[in-house]
Amino acid sequence: MDKHELAVLKLFVVGMLVNTWMMRGLSATDSFNIQPTVPWPRKTCNESRLQWEVEVCGEDFRRDMDHIDKQYWCNLTYFISEYHLFTLCTETKSQIVNCYWPNPLVERYIIHIHKDFFSNCTVERIVLEDPPDNTLIILILIPIFLTLAMVVLVVWCSKRSDILA
Repeated sequence: MDKHELAVLKLFVVGMLVNTWMMRGLSATDSFNIQPTVPWPRKTCNESRLQWEVEVCGEDFRRDMDHIDKQYWCNLTYFISEYHLFTLCTETKSQIVNCYWPNPLVERYIIHIHKDFFSNCTVERIVLEDPPDNTLIILILIPIFLTLAMVVLVVWCSKRSDILA
């Protein structure tokens, strides 16, 4: 038996042993529980209290945004921590009053906040244009020449296989 064949055979046997060792005890039938899980009793969402709590979060956000100059309101880097605290507050208050987050009530309030603070933030459209013709020609020709060079190299090596072997 060739030493490469022996190495492949050893690798195959070791792989099978490792696979068997790792999969031992992981059978789906062993850990399958037939009993249905009992859902947790879910309290109902108190939407009126949530509305009040979210407005408290909004007032805190407004107070925090008053400390930031209005010219920076469209630059997220200046108010990201305040916005994060506002989002975290709405999420926490939703959980306290047994509501999921986000929900339509919170989303409407967040949209209201966005209209108040960020309605004048327009995204400037970047006009994309083609690169100059010289650059475009180079970008097209380089892959073509590399492909042709690889084909020539493969053909040349296949003709010389009798010498190289």
